[in-house]
Amino acid sequence: MVTRAPVPALRSLLSVPGSSERFIGKARDVRADAIAFDLEDPVAAREKVTARRLVAVTLADFPAEGRELWVRPNALDSDLLEADLDAVVVPGLHGLHLPKVDDADTLVRIDHCLDYLEAVRDLRPGSVRLIGWIESAAGLAAVEDICRASSRLDAVSLGSEDYTASLGVTRTREGAELAYARARIANAAAGIGALDGPETDFRDVELFERQAELARGVGFGGKICIHPGQVVAAHRVFAPGEAELAWAARVCEVFEGAGSGVVTVDGMMVDRPVHLRALRILEARGR
Repeated sequence: MVTRAPVPALRSLLSVPGSSERFIGKARDVRADAIAFDLEDPVAAREKVTARRLVAVTLADFPAEGRELWVRPNALDSDLLEADLDAVVVPGLHGLHLPKVDDADTLVRIDHCLDYLEAVRDLRPGSVRLIGWIESAAGLAAVEDICRASSRLDAVSLGSEDYTASLGVTRTREGAELAYARARIANAAAGIGALDGPETDFRDVELFERQAELARGVGFGGKICIHPGQVVAAHRVFAPGEAELAWAARVCEVFEGAGSGVVTVDGMMVDRPVHLRALRILEARGR
């Protein structure tokens, strides 16, 4: 099993078409935790080369200002990935949001590619991070192995539309068809991060918040956004509230001051797992 340092959970990851100068320009003013320039689905085949160049230039001058800058390259089974990595593995890149991760070997192979690129470009070893998209029934079946495959892996994300399509089911407003996938991904991703998939009707904020709350309820830390308005909603759902922060602070104060394995806080038994949950809540406050 690989070991990795804990990373703060992303509440929001704004996906921006890598071929659109206009949308990239608008993203400069969006206070998402992370921005991912997408070279895959939103980019037509005839625009792939131009988009790749645009994203490479963008990484050089985009004002990160506390935001992580990611790139979603084309899939490993395409003939486009090698050129994508050659263009975007540069200073300024935080990591790759990898599509169509159906098995652990996908991450292992990308890991080796990044080892080489970091070495020849004088980048810190392991500095390019990974998020893996789980977009199929096969990916979900392998998610436990995927989450242990690379020390670069910061999170996994659920590609809701592709996942349901792989099952031959229709997405609904209630989201029952995603319940099993969400629970299994959140369980496998314990110790890293889990991002819920995007909602394609970007005007329906109520639907976005409902799905975000369902995801948070089973352990997801954030959600992929495709519109700036969704970022605000994601932060509203995934940021800890004042009462939650106050509870976490009390738990940490009492537990750490007691010097014993079990204490009582507000009539509730607190042991090490509860203390760890309180620590994660306080860490999330830094976002």
